[in-house]
Amino acid sequence: MKNPSSKPNQLITREFAKELNSNYTHKRAKIIRKSTKKDDANAIWYSLEALESYIQYIKTQGVENGYDVDGIRFYFGVYPEDEKHGEKAGLTTLFLAPTGKKASSVSSANKMQGFASTVEEEESHDIESIQPMNYGNIGRPPSLTY
Repeated sequence: MKNPSSKPNQLITREFAKELNSNYTHKRAKIIRKSTKKDDANAIWYSLEALESYIQYIKTQGVENGYDVDGIRFYFGVYPEDEKHGEKAGLTTLFLAPTGKKASSVSSANKMQGFASTVEEEESHDIESIQPMNYGNIGRPPSLTY
């Protein structure tokens, strides 16, 4: 495990983040607005507590379901045009799905002993037996600007 104070490899500059957000806001969001006749969200917020809780949940459920959880995939979605979704009806959402591989006693034992597995590893995939997470805060469109 990495030192908790070390920087992740995937960091980008604030300038590039602004460029990405601007590209979305000035290109893609305009297409969405024209199509849906609504201002849609361009940012979803989850509290650290909610994310940490979900990470703990998927790790625990992964063990119980026989998986080595190795990540989280973020999916875009759109709420149904249904009054039960209130202000979110028809708007973009982001939901999280755990990913991993079926645990095997051989690969798990090898990992614990620090040996590389000689069996070719299967590709990581969504773990459908563990519930995805949704309901971050989309704020109030119009969209936020980074």
